[in-house]
Amino acid sequence: MEIQEMKKMTPAHQELLLQADPSWQLVSDYLARGVCFEGVEADQLLAIMVLLPTRPKTLELVNLAVIESRHNQGLAQEMIRYAIVFAKSRHFETMAVGTGSTGIGQLYLYQKCGFRMIGIDHDFFVRHYKEPIFENGLELKDMVRLKLEL
Repeated sequence: MEIQEMKKMTPAHQELLLQADPSWQLVSDYLARGVCFEGVEADQLLAIMVLLPTRPKTLELVNLAVIESRHNQGLAQEMIRYAIVFAKSRHFETMAVGTGSTGIGQLYLYQKCGFRMIGIDHDFFVRHYKEPIFENGLELKDMVRLKLEL
């Protein structure tokens, strides 16, 4: 898989971004302020991620999605490794990520990549999303915050 900065938004990009975040309004907001990368193989979009500077010396991974047919094949880890190299090359000192408290797979992935839990943003998804979000049979309410010192 080749990872590169996204040059043009297509419906496939939009669909993949919405898999990780169902609010196009929020996605559009952080897309305008961040940098978006795509993972492509043989001209097929496989993965996408958005990185956003949030605080001095902190780069946050705000969206990461892989097409369903390629789940559990290491592509998300590859995207995260790319993000870490990118952050270090831009002299960031910390990478941050927030993910849903009901996303067991995501929590495992980020910890496997070296991120450590630093807090919980209680009712984040209740405050920021009009419609309830369900994941793994549970209503998603809280965001778990993690960080990685670079």
